[in-house]
Amino acid sequence: MRSDALHLTVLGSATPAPTVDNPCSGYLVTGGDTRLWMDAGTGTLAQLQRHTRLDGLDAIWISHLHADHCADLLTAYYGALFADVRLAAPIPLYGPPGTADRLAHFLTNTSIRSPIESAFAVHELHDGHRAQVGPLALTSRAVAHGMPAFAVRVEAAGRSLVYSGDTAPCANLTNLAEGCDALLCEADLPYAPADGEAVHHTPEDAGDTAGSGRVGRLILTHVGRRLTPRQAMARASTRFTGRIDYAAPGSTFSIGR
Repeated sequence: MRSDALHLTVLGSATPAPTVDNPCSGYLVTGGDTRLWMDAGTGTLAQLQRHTRLDGLDAIWISHLHADHCADLLTAYYGALFADVRLAAPIPLYGPPGTADRLAHFLTNTSIRSPIESAFAVHELHDGHRAQVGPLALTSRAVAHGMPAFAVRVEAAGRSLVYSGDTAPCANLTNLAEGCDALLCEADLPYAPADGEAVHHTPEDAGDTAGSGRVGRLILTHVGRRLTPRQAMARASTRFTGRIDYAAPGSTFSIGR
């Protein structure tokens, strides 16, 4: 692989809990020597270490604070401070409002607050938040998940990847994905809810979002337990005529090829 290219490695894509061979949502995005851990669902820290140590990370980005997207931050905290890792500085952590307090609430066991900031330099996301991590330019948009939740566009060397996080179809995601090389989009629901607010995509929704955004490629992830990846891809293809892949655990995608 070219070292300056943009790559996506799937650490896990299961929902709502890991399976025996698939952790929850987590991805490693690399551009040159820069490494971004994108969502930290249950089981992804172990898989991350196949590729890099915690002290090899340049940043972490978290879409929302459901456990299947952030739970491994808890053990990453212990790994960063009490294992064989030697951080030169706390790892930049981009997450929804309240991320630091949520971690501290779980990790604090005495009257003294656990020093979360010793492991993570927390930056709270907001709609339109922008950050630069080495050559990676990150733009985050608020999305529709019934709680504070974000999607992100990662750009480097003229290539672009958009990750939906968890969300129902929404204008912010479609606009963020406009013209991107690859859209990594959740397809959790087998069917749209008959009543109540939608908080996830169906496979058809993912195809519609990809088509409306005129993306180069659709990668389905977070496929719900009542769907198989093959079914999800087939159903998405009824709405999107471009290339469709499944985010199988352990797979790596070159973005913009």
